Amino acid sequence: MDFTFTEDQLAFREAISRFLMTEAPPETLREIWETEDGRSPEMRRKMAEQGLTALSVPEAQGGLGMDDIAWSLLTQELGYYAIADSMADTAYVATGLLTALPEGTGMRDVLLARIVDGDVRIAVGHPVNPLVADVHLADVVLQAHQGEIHALKREHISFERNPSIDSSRRLSRVSFQPSEATRLVGAEHGRAIWDQTLNRGALAVAGQSLGLAQRMLDLSVDYAVQRKQFGKAIGSFQAVKHKLADVAGKIEFAKPVLYRAAHALAHNEPTAGLNVSHAKLACCEAAWVAARHGIQVHGAMGYTWEVDLQMFMKRAWALDSSWGDRAFHTSRVAEAVLADHAPIGPHHSFGDTHA
Repeated sequence: MDFTFTEDQLAFREAISRFLMTEAPPETLREIWETEDGRSPEMRRKMAEQGLTALSVPEAQGGLGMDDIAWSLLTQELGYYAIADSMADTAYVATGLLTALPEGTGMRDVLLARIVDGDVRIAVGHPVNPLVADVHLADVVLQAHQGEIHALKREHISFERNPSIDSSRRLSRVSFQPSEATRLVGAEHGRAIWDQTLNRGALAVAGQSLGLAQRMLDLSVDYAVQRKQFGKAIGSFQAVKHKLADVAGKIEFAKPVLYRAAHALAHNEPTAGLNVSHAKLACCEAAWVAARHGIQVHGAMGYTWEVDLQMFMKRAWALDSSWGDRAFHTSRVAEAVLADHAPIGPHHSFGDTHA
């Protein structure tokens, strides 16, 4: 069994990384986040032109038809460059939800085609998230109600904004009145789709957290090389080296956990929920350690607005509880691991390794 990424997946990641390096530097993000909407339609249009919004839309609707494994790479880039929630929510989470709907479901094909074109913003309201990201600009809100899936236009909802420590986030508490006109599918089919949506949302946060951890490590390493004390770069001090090595170790150990979860989700394996929760815990822990050690390397100035570290640190803190907090995902892991006849052990990891 071959677990390496394909050339297409790696090439797409490299292209997106180069694009974001140019189009989304920290100084540009600061300017965008200080606006009322906190979003740049121009940047979103350019990202759509790069093919990011079409990545996982089925080919029948004009997309590229790539799966969760490709997104395990792309979400790391979105995290590394601190791209706002609405991109992953629309291009990955909402796309997965819409694709899972029965063919012929109202609005399904129309919305998928619009996602490819990049001319629609979709917010996803799952019961695990009391606050929904980017409702203020969403053309459509996909909302759960007792297991049902409802597609709501802006006139169907009311929302109250909620501030976040992360300047990039625009969160709101949504209220709506469900009706037959807004319902896409009933609870019988909807609950299974919402379960998949939860896993995709959590996997997206895991990937972004890993990207954030890498960015904070890179910033800390750069600072440790430039900052001098007693005539030496602080990066030469053993205590600082240990801090940075701890972060690097957390990142490297979290990567295979993330990729394992993406594989399970892409192949609809019965352990997907367990794998996704494990990935979110491991990746968010890497981001927390990167933030904590990054602050210790930078000193108190790391908290200030002028220093880039705080942008990624605050985003890591905010995303930690998104799509299920640590208690939620720890409980899912515990239920699976402590269950009778739990499939634990190396031989269960990928099934038949001789395939």
